[in-house]
Amino acid sequence: MTKFISSDKAPAAIGPYSQGTRKNGFIFSSGQLPIDMETKELVTDPAAATTASLNNVLTIVKAGGGSLESIVKVNVFVKDINDFDAINGAYTAFFGEHKPARSLVQVAALPKDAVIEIEAIAAKD
Repeated sequence: MTKFISSDKAPAAIGPYSQGTRKNGFIFSSGQLPIDMETKELVTDPAAATTASLNNVLTIVKAGGGSLESIVKVNVFVKDINDFDAINGAYTAFFGEHKPARSLVQVAALPKDAVIEIEAIAAKD
């Protein structure tokens, strides 16, 4: 049975989907925009936006029973590939020595004209 994950500490879904799901020991987060949950504002600086999106992803993973260390795959969608270095710096600071598999691609556009959207898969042992 699929468990639908919801947390008021992460941005609400803006469409007909859940913030995340859990099934067979895996936690899947929906894509998270860089919304600062204290101000409710969209973060536009690429490094700060990366951290904001990752914080939102982690909130959902934790709501599903996971942790930072349980994240095994991250998909990153960016508005401008030229922000790669700034994104990598923030990403490295966030994950430290934990290095999940990752894809990073430039896309034509993101919801709310965001600079980044991040989703992740976590595995509970």
